[in-house]
Amino acid sequence: MKFGINTYLFSSPFTNESISFFPKFKEWGFDFVEIAVEDPANIDAVLIKKALDDNGLECHSVCAATGPGRDLRGNRKEQVVSLEYIKQLIDIAPVLGSSLVAGPIYSAVGRADLVPEEEKTKQWLTVVKNLQILAADAEKVNVKLAIEPLNRYETDLINTCEQALTLIRDVGSDALRIHLDAFHMNIEEKDPALAILKAGSKLALLHASGSDRGTPGGDQINWERIFVALDKIDYAGDIVIESFTPDVKIIAKAASIWRKMEPSKESIAIDGLKFLRSLNL
Repeated sequence: MKFGINTYLFSSPFTNESISFFPKFKEWGFDFVEIAVEDPANIDAVLIKKALDDNGLECHSVCAATGPGRDLRGNRKEQVVSLEYIKQLIDIAPVLGSSLVAGPIYSAVGRADLVPEEEKTKQWLTVVKNLQILAADAEKVNVKLAIEPLNRYETDLINTCEQALTLIRDVGSDALRIHLDAFHMNIEEKDPALAILKAGSKLALLHASGSDRGTPGGDQINWERIFVALDKIDYAGDIVIESFTPDVKIIAKAASIWRKMEPSKESIAIDGLKFLRSLNL
C-alpha cells in the first residue's frame, strides 16, 4: 500500500499556485497526492504533473467535488453540468498520471431527503443511466470511477458499501469501483471491517480520517481491524489522509468543521501518516 494526502487539507480550491505545497508533502514522507479538482479551469494539468515529477511525487487519484449544481440525479441542467464536469476529470486524470477519479460523483453533496420509494427508484435509474455514459468514457482512457458512500447528513442515496455494490452491479461496467472513507463508515456501517471485506476486489481507494474528521489514530476508530480486513482482501490500493480544519474556509463550511480539533494541518498530515505506516508492517 502507498499513502497519499488529499489537497483539501491545505487548499480549496486547488490551483496552479497550490503546487507550492508539494515540497512539504514529499518532506513529510507521502508517496503521492490526491488532487481535489473543484474547477478544471483553475489548473494546467501539464504544469501540475511537472511539479509532481520535480518533487518526486505522483497523483494517484483525482477527487471530484460535486457541490450544488452538479447532480447526476438532479434536473436536466444539473445532470448535464455534472456529466461535463466528470468527463473533464476523466480527461485530466491521465495527464496528471492518474487512472482513478473518486468521490460521490452520483449526486450533489448535501442533498439528503426522505422521498417516496417511487421517486427514489426514479432517481436511482437516472444515476445508473448517467454513470453508464461516464463509465463508457472512462473505459476509453483506462480510467476507473470510484463511488464513495457518504453519511446520511450528506446524501440519502449511497450511504453504505452494500448500496455502492448494488449501484455498480446495476451500471454493469468494469470501470466502476468503490471508494470507502473511515469517517463515513464510522457513522453508517455496522462494521467498517466487514464493509471492506464486502468490497473485496472492488475497493480502489480508502480515505483515512478520524472519527471527528481529525487525525487518523487520534480517535476511537478501530484502525487495527480495518488493516486486518485490508490484509484479508489483499488490498494493494492506496490510503489517503482526508481530514479537515477550520483554516480552509470553503471546506470547513461544507464539512461542518466548526472547531479546531487538532494543533495544525501539518500535525494531521505528519502524525496521521506516521500512525498509518505503523499499522502497515
